Amino acid sequence: MKGILGRKLGMTQVFTKSGKLVPVTVIEVEPNVVTQIKTKENDGYEAIQLGFDTKREKLATKASVGITNKAKTTPKRFFKEIRGVDVNEYSLGQEIKADIFVPGEVVDVTGTTKGHGFQGVIKRHGQSRGPMGHGSHYHRRPGSMGTMRPMRVFKGKKLPGHMGGLTVTVQNLEIVSVDVENNVILVKGNVPGAKKSLVIIKTASKNPNKVNEREELNTYITEPIVEEVVTEEVVTEETPVETVEETTSEETVEEVVEETKEESTETVEEN
Repeated sequence: MKGILGRKLGMTQVFTKSGKLVPVTVIEVEPNVVTQIKTKENDGYEAIQLGFDTKREKLATKASVGITNKAKTTPKRFFKEIRGVDVNEYSLGQEIKADIFVPGEVVDVTGTTKGHGFQGVIKRHGQSRGPMGHGSHYHRRPGSMGTMRPMRVFKGKKLPGHMGGLTVTVQNLEIVSVDVENNVILVKGNVPGAKKSLVIIKTASKNPNKVNEREELNTYITEPIVEEVVTEEVVTEETPVETVEETTSEETVEEVVEETKEESTETVEEN
């Protein structure tokens, strides 16, 4: 027996090499941490406690922080026990990743179903309604409460009430693909629970050693196309630059002084 905690992301579909469509549920399985190990000597049974989904220490309780500190890990949001495992194969603080399962392996998936609130017998139990017209007064009611003699309603009578929010296990689901790099497991079929809800993947209780033949999936990942960049040679014509003789600053100053002297002498002669 082995197990791991994950988060349901939603459903999609994949295709095999033969063109067969396979509906799958995408489950995100971040590395789980073994936070406690239960033994028969101390607890009366054997199990391991797994921690999943890191959260801030400010939001964690003191009890959960104490458990994670012993395992030398960060505070976790969810803690679940997996029974029936060989505790000698695990150590405190050990990480469990998606690679504990292989494609084709048969598993049981447990989750909490979606809540639908208070519902009647038609939606909750799938009963049929009565005639809606022609003077009928029986439409969507539960119907007979039972026989007359005991003068009571038997336990288990299907009546209106709260629908959903139950822990449900779907057995004998096949693992289609395991992606260790992205921490994702694809499970064939549907899984109970809403999106982003907690699910538990465990070895199938009725078929613990069953592994189906794996069918290769189509991969649409291709090698990136590298575009060749053609550089055009730009030919620039050299334009002749006219050389201008530069005069020194001293020569220009002397010329300006001589011109002012000549102008001053001319004005004096006129006067």
